[in-house]
Amino acid sequence: MTTAPERTADLYPTRGASEVITPRQDPTVWSAPGTPGPIETADLESYDRDGFLAIDQLITPDEVEIYNRELNRLVSDPLIRADERSIVEPKSQEIRSVFEVHKISEVFAGLVRDPRVVGRARQILGSDVYVHQSRINVKPGFGASGFYWHSDFETWHAEDGLPNMRTVSVSIALTENYETNGALMIMPGSHRTFLGCAGATPKDNYKKSLQMQDAGTPSDEALTRLAGDHGIRLFTGKPGSATWFDCNCMHGSGDNITPYPRSNVFIVFNSVENTAVEPFAAPIPRPEFLGARDFTPVR
Repeated sequence: MTTAPERTADLYPTRGASEVITPRQDPTVWSAPGTPGPIETADLESYDRDGFLAIDQLITPDEVEIYNRELNRLVSDPLIRADERSIVEPKSQEIRSVFEVHKISEVFAGLVRDPRVVGRARQILGSDVYVHQSRINVKPGFGASGFYWHSDFETWHAEDGLPNMRTVSVSIALTENYETNGALMIMPGSHRTFLGCAGATPKDNYKKSLQMQDAGTPSDEALTRLAGDHGIRLFTGKPGSATWFDCNCMHGSGDNITPYPRSNVFIVFNSVENTAVEPFAAPIPRPEFLGARDFTPVR
């Protein structure tokens, strides 16, 4: 007689009848102390404490120009616009994000493989890594909408099936990030608490959530408590600067009503030892361009 495989234990319940707070069950930095890598020990300790690490210049001005040209080529291509991997602003109908750019563009594929990028991901996660998600985000001036407060892991756990918090994101600025043009905000230390959100996941939730998040959104009361406990850090920087942040950081960004565009490339690395299983709070996984099912390590 054969038995059905056991369901992976759910360490982080979410999308139930009410919000649930769960202390983090996983390390933030997975590599052993003293493991060599591009991140200095003090910076790694800071990342462990705060959940993020800001770098003034990850890529050079010449490289920024190359990636900006590629970004502009992609968002101007009618075929890319028609692809399901492109998300448009509801009001302006301009492209907001293009997903899976490391597969669409060899230029961005090269950035993913860059030792300055993938080397830091390996050091934080303590293993080989693969790309769970990649995208370019475009926030043109005069009205581009923001991204409401959320934990990425809440969605990746609920809808993609990532079991553990062994995932790191990097946002690389391709334009100036001012205090006023919709820059990234993170609550330092919030990565140590998982906020399981209330409400079931609607069918094909991703089609709506990529434009306006609903399921997986924390309550005002929970956000007020987290902000009171941790505060809010706003990230500004020159083109080429970067912010690494843990998958469970509570973060968001405001609308851009300035004349100054804000664009960035966003890469999510997951450990090859934390590959996706069945979603924990959704009927089926999201499409692969949002949550990869190809776990091939980045080489």
